[in-house]
Amino acid sequence: MAVPKRKTSPSRAGMRRSHQALAAEAHAECANCGELKRPHHVCAHCGHYDGREVTGAGKDAKGVVRV
Repeated sequence: MAVPKRKTSPSRAGMRRSHQALAAEAHAECANCGELKRPHHVCAHCGHYDGREVTGAGKDAKGVVRV
């Protein structure tokens, strides 16, 4: 079984983990109301998607039929 000969230094461990940082979530401005929303999602504030109203304003967007 392979065993490391020396302890991994904090610098080397940090360099190895440099690509594991969390990426910021993408947000786009709703064309109807201007609120921030996730791209390709129904706006939770006004219920619009792709220029038309999909759900009523203020209703929960879960279970909405995908367009």
